[in-house]
Amino acid sequence: MTEEEVKKYINQIAFSGAVDFIEKYQGKTDDAQIIGHFGLGFYSSFMVSSKVEIDTLSWIPGSKAVHWESETGMDFTMSASDLDERGTYITLHIADDSKEYLDDFTLRSTLEKYFSFLPIELYFINESDEAENDEENKVIDVEESSDVETAEGTQTPEEPKAPEAPKPLNDTQPLWMKAAKDCTDDEYKEFYHKVFNDYTDPLFWIHLNVDYPFNLKGILYFPKLKNAYEPIEGMIKVYYNQVFVADNIKEILPEFLMLLKGVIDCPDLPLNVSRSFLQNDGYVNKISAHITKKVADKLNGLFKTERESYCSYWDDINPFVKYGCLKDDKFYDKVKDSIIYKTTNDEYFTSDEYLEKYQADKENKTVCYSDDTTLQAQYIKILESGGTYPVVLSGPIDSHFIQLVEYKNTGKFKFIRVDADVSENMKNDSGEEEKAEMTAIAEALLETFKKVSGNDKLKLQVESINSKMPAIVLLSEQGRRMQEMAKMYGM
Repeated sequence: MTEEEVKKYINQIAFSGAVDFIEKYQGKTDDAQIIGHFGLGFYSSFMVSSKVEIDTLSWIPGSKAVHWESETGMDFTMSASDLDERGTYITLHIADDSKEYLDDFTLRSTLEKYFSFLPIELYFINESDEAENDEENKVIDVEESSDVETAEGTQTPEEPKAPEAPKPLNDTQPLWMKAAKDCTDDEYKEFYHKVFNDYTDPLFWIHLNVDYPFNLKGILYFPKLKNAYEPIEGMIKVYYNQVFVADNIKEILPEFLMLLKGVIDCPDLPLNVSRSFLQNDGYVNKISAHITKKVADKLNGLFKTERESYCSYWDDINPFVKYGCLKDDKFYDKVKDSIIYKTTNDEYFTSDEYLEKYQADKENKTVCYSDDTTLQAQYIKILESGGTYPVVLSGPIDSHFIQLVEYKNTGKFKFIRVDADVSENMKNDSGEEEKAEMTAIAEALLETFKKVSGNDKLKLQVESINSKMPAIVLLSEQGRRMQEMAKMYGM
C-alpha cells in the first residue's frame, strides 16, 4: 500500500474501502476476494498484541515503503520503512497475557482451523527450528571434511542435506471448489476423514454448486452411526471465500440439517449483520430452501434409482429424514413418497406397499408397529404366526413421527402398536361350534368381572388367538398415547 492507502484503509477504523478499492483496481485483482478484506477485522489483532507494526511497499512505480505502528489501535505513528520488496508485513508484539498463543501447537491449530482452505498459500515457519537446522547443516572445514581411514576402509563424510522446502498449511483448492464430475468417491471420503477426523466412511454425500441467483458451494455428508446409542450430532462448517466462519449457523441452514456433516461456502452471505437480521433475510431464506431441496432430491433419487442401497442406508439416515419431516412441512411433502419402514423380518416398505401386502381389512387400514421388540416379543410372535410382520419404530422421535404421518394421512391409515389390538391375522379360524363355546365363555367371564369390579356397565370381548398363552392384555392405542402424553407433561 502507499502512504495514502494506509491512511485510508488502516487509520479510518470505521471505513470499509472495499468498493472504492475494487473501482480503483478493476481488472487487476479478483473482485470476489476483496469483500471483507477491509474494515474492523484488522483491529482484532490488538486483542492479543501490545503493539502492532505494518511495513508495506506498493506495486505502483515510484512508491516509497511505509512503516505504521500503534500500541492502542487508536493512536498511531507513520514513518519511512526499510522494506525494499513489494508486499506487506504485519508484526504482532504479543501481550504478556496472551503468550499462550505463541505456543507452536496452539498457533498451528488456530491457523489450521480458520485457514485450512485459504485460497492463498499459508506457511508456518518457526525461526528457532530454522536456526537449529542451519546449525546442523553448516559446512565443516576442509581439514575435518577430508577422507577418514577406518577399519572398513576409506570413508568420505556425507554432504550436508539440503533443507526441505516448507509446505503450506492449507489446501488452496478444496474439494467443494471443484465440479462434482471431476471428483472421485475416494476423494470425497478422504476429504471427509480430513475435515471431521472421522475415519468411518460416510454413507453418501451431496455436492452443492450454485452460481445463480446466489453463489453457493459445498458438500453435505450423511454419516454412518457407529452404534444405536451414539448421539446424533452433526457439524456443518460455514466458510466465506474459503475462510472458516463458524460451525452450525442455524440462521443459514435448516435445523434438521445440523445433524449432517459438511461444509458450506457462500461468499454472498451478509456476515456483517446481526443474527436477528439473518433470520428474517429473504436472501438467506432462499439459500436455506435451496439446500433443503437438494437434500430431498438426493433422497428421492436414491429411492427411485438405487432402492437396495437406499434401504441399506435407512437405519442410519432415518433419524435425519424423520427429524426433517417434523421440523419442515415442505421437506415432508418432498420426501413423503420415499419414506420407508423396516419390518421385523428385515424388509423395507413404504406405507402403501406395507398396507397392500399385509392389510386384509381394506376399510380400516392399519400399520402394526413395535417400539420395543424385546418386551413385545410375544405379541410380535403371534402376528408373525399369522403371516404379518410389524414395522419397527423404536427411535427416540418415532412417537412424534407417527403422529405427524397420521395427521398427514388422516382417513387413509393409522398406526397400531402390536399390543394395542387383536388384528384379524392374530385370530384363529373358528368353526360354528367353537364360536358358540367362546360366546358362552365370554358371558361367564363378563358376569365374573362385573361382580369383582362392581361395574355393571363393563364390556368384555373374548377371541381365540394364535398363541399358547392362556391370555394376553391389551391397551388401546389412543388410551396408551394419552397416558404417555400425561407423563411427558408431569400429569
